[in-house]
Amino acid sequence: MGLFRSLDISASGLTAERLRMDVIAGNVANASSTRSNQGGAYRRLMTILAAQEQTDDVHRPSGASTFSGAGVRVLRVVEDGSPLPLIYNPAHPDAGPDGYVQMPNVNPVTEMVDLIAATRAYEANITMVNAAKQMAMKALEIGRA
Repeated sequence: MGLFRSLDISASGLTAERLRMDVIAGNVANASSTRSNQGGAYRRLMTILAAQEQTDDVHRPSGASTFSGAGVRVLRVVEDGSPLPLIYNPAHPDAGPDGYVQMPNVNPVTEMVDLIAATRAYEANITMVNAAKQMAMKALEIGRA
């Protein structure tokens, strides 16, 4: 695997994890929003990631390994279909005739765990970029000697 291909793979991971962190931040910000543009309470959003396969053999010299990964990509951002919790609060402006209010299906603890995982994945990709950069610098130093 070439240096630039490994950087491309890490860059795709950085982009995907940044979007994942943005979605999580939106969930946390709307954890108590009882109104949304679609009507009703806010629904938690989830990021669906998938492996991105290499479509050409341009980077693969003959006899090279059969690694075909090309990074990660975001398939889509979907709403969590789990039921919205109901809270009894007849004084709330969004309460129904029975006094119950639909609350968002956002669990702050789950969001924080997801945020930690996304942050760690982001940091791992940054570490890979820095390692590739250091290898390139060492290769240049060898060429000078």
